[in-house]
Amino acid sequence: MTATTWIHLGGLHSLAFALFHMAFWKLFRWRDTLRSATVADRAIVQILNLRLIYVFLGIAALCFVYTDELQTTALGRALLLGMSLFWVGRTIEQFVFLRINRPMVHVLTALFVLGAAIFVMPLLPATCLHTECE
Repeated sequence: MTATTWIHLGGLHSLAFALFHMAFWKLFRWRDTLRSATVADRAIVQILNLRLIYVFLGIAALCFVYTDELQTTALGRALLLGMSLFWVGRTIEQFVFLRINRPMVHVLTALFVLGAAIFVMPLLPATCLHTECE
């Protein structure tokens, strides 16, 4: 696959996680479950989730609108590396903070690893830029 394809996949991955995070209020019944949290904790959880949605949508937009720049400029490559490291870190945090042996947790862990791989692939020397590899 080309670097462009990998970057577009990164955009889809980010968009999917934005949509997933938008569903947190219903999925986790935050209206009810966060009632027992302090006002500060309730606010922090929701604000951080909203900011993550914003970041995921921003990364998705960059992947679709600035595809060439992401693969050909130092800043673009740094952003791709940063996103890959974001997902590596999120994978590690999964094992530290969410030690639950459930299939959905394992699926999420796999999606975090997938994100790390998707965003690092355009940086590898063997990945072609604009045309398919020969």
